[in-house]
Amino acid sequence: MIDQMSLEAAVADARLAVSEFDDARAWLEHARQGPTEPFAAEVWVTDPAFSHILLVKHRMRGWVPPGGKVERDETPRAAAVRELMEETGLRGELLAVPPAVALRSYRADWSPTLGLSYATVIGRDIPLGGENGQPPKWIDLDEEWDSVFPEDRDRIRAFVRRLAAGHTVGAL
Repeated sequence: MIDQMSLEAAVADARLAVSEFDDARAWLEHARQGPTEPFAAEVWVTDPAFSHILLVKHRMRGWVPPGGKVERDETPRAAAVRELMEETGLRGELLAVPPAVALRSYRADWSPTLGLSYATVIGRDIPLGGENGQPPKWIDLDEEWDSVFPEDRDRIRAFVRRLAAGHTVGAL
């Protein structure tokens, strides 16, 4: 279960998110009425040239942004920073405004989970680390990648192109 502090932080960031998918904000408002399942947080990482994105190879989901479950007494933003470090070995300062909020099922036997997507810009010259069996990789923005969430490709590309065009959504 998510604690009240984490829930309120998720609500605040969901309201700020540039894009909403799957009626996520309404789901979140409804979830405020009772016990809430854990949230997920991920980071859309691009390079300063806005030509590549950083993904990790998940054993079941394919290529996905670094991310994971928000722990008890942790805000989604803090979870995103932690997951980025655990899965890629990188530290990045998240943009002030999250690029997206969405609902998705991470497994067929799980109920939908609210996921907050955050963003950061990190140079590709910094060595990658991460978890065994889940390698991170810089992928050209125009390259196709296999993922259980194919809609992410267009969502992430649109966001990165928006940043490249100078339509900032928050200070670094």
